[in-house]
Amino acid sequence: MTDGMYPAAAGERAMKVQEVILWAMDGRLKWYEAAEILGISDRQMRCWKQRYERNGYDGLFDRRRQRPSPQRVPVETVRQVLTLYRERYFDCHVRHFHEKLQTEHGHDLSYTWVKTALQTAGLVPKARPRRHLPGMLLRTDASTHAWIPGRDGTQDLIAVLDDATSSVYYAHFVS
Repeated sequence: MTDGMYPAAAGERAMKVQEVILWAMDGRLKWYEAAEILGISDRQMRCWKQRYERNGYDGLFDRRRQRPSPQRVPVETVRQVLTLYRERYFDCHVRHFHEKLQTEHGHDLSYTWVKTALQTAGLVPKARPRRHLPGMLLRTDASTHAWIPGRDGTQDLIAVLDDATSSVYYAHFVS
């Protein structure tokens, strides 16, 4: 994330600030509440908000570097992505939402960026730690999809997976 240009503590602080600012941009927090959470004044929060809107994520880092990231995503794009997910695609997995962004909305954002933005904004859960011992936790997963090419309609796939190894212990199609 910081590719050695910033100390790890600066990167962690910027990630916390970004999360709180994304919540405020998304309307889940008032700007004064975001300032309170970060322990800064309303005036300083307005400055940070303007810096974030002008410079994107890099605006939250120490500005002594004087060089914006070439991969910076415009704030309006961030808002649009969060709004699309919240209002139209809230029931999609991140991978499916990323495909919709590309095919239906013309965005060329990376999957990792989309996933991180949704997780940071609190719209999708962050990955939970996996169990280390095979057989300790088995998960049941089901999804509806047109799994079989050339066959009309969709099928449900029900699977039992090992959390530690992702081994499939059982899978069954239901039409």
